[in-house]
Amino acid sequence: MATLFVKTNAKVGSIAPNGLDRVLAVASVALLVTVLVALGRGYPQWGEVPAIIWAHLATVLVSLALTPMMLLRARGTPSHRLLGKIWVLAMAASAALSLFVKTINPGHFSLIHLLSIFVLIMAPRVWLTARAHRVAQHRASVRGLVIGALLVAGFFTLPPFRLLGHWLFG
Repeated sequence: MATLFVKTNAKVGSIAPNGLDRVLAVASVALLVTVLVALGRGYPQWGEVPAIIWAHLATVLVSLALTPMMLLRARGTPSHRLLGKIWVLAMAASAALSLFVKTINPGHFSLIHLLSIFVLIMAPRVWLTARAHRVAQHRASVRGLVIGALLVAGFFTLPPFRLLGHWLFG
């Protein structure tokens, strides 16, 4: 999944943001706003939500908020590196926490937990490819996580039978 958009042995001409980066940044902002609206609408029920879900949601919100900055700002700068470390840690923490969220299939793992394992494998790859200056692999790994673990997974939290979807549409 992480190599869908850039061949891992391809040369990267520019590290400047391109069209896909802009689309992913806009989609991340849209999802962040949607989640914040859902949270606002669900305020009366906040006390009923388990702490593990709040912890998972907090790490997702950090990742969503940082994604546009990481994709659109100058790369390779000290601030990009610092924010990148925070982003990777938030993604890994979100994936790890999600292993303890078992609301889709109460008491058991579900298919979404495969995505958590994928993130736990890919997050270190994001970090290691950046440290090794393997730009094409780093970019592909980041895009794979943004698309799969943030945007697609985020979209699937919005049906009315899921918590955020219920708050948003219910």
